[in-house]
Amino acid sequence: MQLRQLFDKDSNTYSYLLWDEVTREAVMIDPVLEQSERDIRLITELGLNLRYALETHIHADHITGGGLLRERFSCLVGVHENAAAGCADIALKEGDQLRFGESSLTVLHTPGHTNTDISYLAKECLFTGDTLLVRGSGRTDFQSGDAGQAYDSITQKLFVLPDDFIVYPAHDYNGQTATTIGEEKKYNPRLGNKQSRAGYIKIMNSLVLEKPGKIDVAVPGNQRCGISAMEGLINQAGEPEA
Repeated sequence: MQLRQLFDKDSNTYSYLLWDEVTREAVMIDPVLEQSERDIRLITELGLNLRYALETHIHADHITGGGLLRERFSCLVGVHENAAAGCADIALKEGDQLRFGESSLTVLHTPGHTNTDISYLAKECLFTGDTLLVRGSGRTDFQSGDAGQAYDSITQKLFVLPDDFIVYPAHDYNGQTATTIGEEKKYNPRLGNKQSRAGYIKIMNSLVLEKPGKIDVAVPGNQRCGISAMEGLINQAGEPEA
């Protein structure tokens, strides 16, 4: 499996383009609408057949480019079944496998930041969305968030993986690009050194955070796969193929 990590500086979002080197079948995780021109160009230049545009959750800080990628490449859009996103082609759930060539991703439902959160497990790495960040974790104070549920997701589904597993998050605000399960078990200030469930809940409930600036537009936009925001960017990204 080949991997390209892409960044949107306005929302501090990482998108991931994965592909099988032999078959050229590909997956995009957490595409950002404003970066659709970049993503379409790269997929085309690399000669890839985009099979899936996948979300780790219903984001509150940006609108997805998944709907636009589907228009351009006829790929399938996937979100967790709790998202109630009628626009999606696949309502994902725990244990689902998404194959692209000889590579695959396994769906882990990891709620807590929201109830739609998914982590995608590959052979030797993990795409954690906002569930687990580099030295942090997703906030739990809005959008069906639950600190106890987040703790259970991280400790029971992610921290049981090998310590050398590479973790690729959906966001970073300090210039980090990746981490490992072992690092986060040891150094994560919210979760490290066998933090208790009660301790984690206390930390998360004590956070005082501003409301995401785009939440009122992003959440409904993402429940429609970004389609409602497509028209303004479609000319930039190129007309969809018939």
